[in-house]
Amino acid sequence: MVGSIEAMNRNLHTNGSVQNLNALEEKLDELRSRLGKANGDPLRIVGVGAGAWGSVFAAVLQDSYGQFRDKVQIRIWRRPGRAVDRATAEHIFEVINSREDVLRRLIRRCAYLKYVEARLGDRTLYADEILKDGFCLNMVETPLCPLKVVTSLQEAVWDADIVVNGLPSTETKEVFEEISNYWKERITDPIIISLAKGIEAALEPLPRIITPTQMIHQATGVPIENILYLGGPNIASEIYNKEYANARICGAEKWRKPLAKFLRQPHFIVWDNSDLVTHEVMGGLKNVYAIGAGMVAALTKESATSKSVYFAHCTSEMIFITHLLTEEPEKLAGPLLADTYVTLLKGRNAWYGQMLAKGELNRDMGENISGKGMIQGVSAVKAFYELLSQSSLNVLHPEENKPVAPVELCPILKTLYKILIARKQSSQAILQALRDENLNDPRERIEIAQSHVFYRPSLLGQPLTSFRLQDKVSGFSLMLFRRHSNKFKRLTGLEDFLLDRDVATVHDGSVLHNVSEQEPKSNAATRDGFALAGSAAMAKVRPTIGLIDIGECDDSYLFRVSLPGVRRDEREFSCEL
Repeated sequence: MVGSIEAMNRNLHTNGSVQNLNALEEKLDELRSRLGKANGDPLRIVGVGAGAWGSVFAAVLQDSYGQFRDKVQIRIWRRPGRAVDRATAEHIFEVINSREDVLRRLIRRCAYLKYVEARLGDRTLYADEILKDGFCLNMVETPLCPLKVVTSLQEAVWDADIVVNGLPSTETKEVFEEISNYWKERITDPIIISLAKGIEAALEPLPRIITPTQMIHQATGVPIENILYLGGPNIASEIYNKEYANARICGAEKWRKPLAKFLRQPHFIVWDNSDLVTHEVMGGLKNVYAIGAGMVAALTKESATSKSVYFAHCTSEMIFITHLLTEEPEKLAGPLLADTYVTLLKGRNAWYGQMLAKGELNRDMGENISGKGMIQGVSAVKAFYELLSQSSLNVLHPEENKPVAPVELCPILKTLYKILIARKQSSQAILQALRDENLNDPRERIEIAQSHVFYRPSLLGQPLTSFRLQDKVSGFSLMLFRRHSNKFKRLTGLEDFLLDRDVATVHDGSVLHNVSEQEPKSNAATRDGFALAGSAAMAKVRPTIGLIDIGECDDSYLFRVSLPGVRRDEREFSCEL
């Protein structure tokens, strides 16, 4: 009798996983309570985009929580009108007949006949139609549970409590700009979980990176604390087939902790993390280097030695790039490292690199490959290369002791750009890059990155801080401080100093360019601070670029401007960021 009661409280899902119903309902009730959902008002979760990972994510939630129909509704949006070609229809028919559980389900739902007709060429199937039966167009070998599919974007999202972005990064901005039109009358902001892995580069007015969560924030106005990123070593089909996996959900603490608990499954462990930037950037970078990994694997006939050499060099470049963006990025370990590894091993971008190297695909075929979906690494190669080629981001070359664009310290990224975007070299160039006798030990690149010398917060669009000075002021001095152990410590390195549209670049206290039409009276720099004289009426300072490393610090900065010709107690004013 006890065994019967226990069996009633456990649920066998379509993918074979077993979970305790009481525990699931408790997690659901806890999230509903945090969102202020009243009895009779279901929690509405909507997936936007029906690629492999977006579809699996919705299906896993449906398998777990779909039985609580009065408490939660799970649906997924995809565009209508995408026809399924006959070869794919034939493949789906083979999959159906090889899986008795799927065959019985379709017969029971009176849906089997249309697949027979499609197999014979008597009927055209559509992607949204087959998704309702559990077939994702990019992953037909892995049937999912039936899903509630909506083809009207407005109908899908207008009242959603949680939106899961399963779109490629290249489509995220456009779709969420449309979504913002449907949210104008909303009283409360939804929670958005982004699965997108990719970035865009903006070069004007200053070079900066735009991540999918930033795209969503800019498009919709939803507060950034309501937008999170989920990533990890997740091959979609394997997640649905219960292969053990883990992931991190990154963002503000208010939502990441309850969402991590809600999303956690027996075979899918979700941890929470505050470093949104590093995880999103790494999510884009891994796709870049996965294409190269596929090329190396194909060209060397799966040489373990060559692949491991490539892994060492590409991860050192990834670490270097994240240190340009974040002063203390999350270390490449745990799910972050595992996500990189599995993508280089088996992801669609690695597959794409293999097919290019074997000559079975060519660049003229585009980035959206039938049966695979969007190869996001190609656009990411272009974005990262263009961004890191900007002279305004120049760094000091450690050996040549001269300013160079950051991309010059990333030879694999440069080579991938020449192969994929400029098309000046063949796939063989990736091996030539690895075999360059002048190639540095990857450890050196990591040590350079970890020295914090190259940190460029402007790459994330950090706002400028402005001081308005009196027009009569003919000179002034500025000092930069940073909080350390609850005290402000004066720093000596300051870069990208903008004065009345004239640019000065300061490195270790030395002025490399004049800051005004007149020659500054003093360019003195001391160990305590940095002082400049000029005749501008507006000073703008971009904080914390190229500063010395002073250990553990938070994000608090202080600028002090000293004005000449006024009493000592009035000549200084400060601004804390």
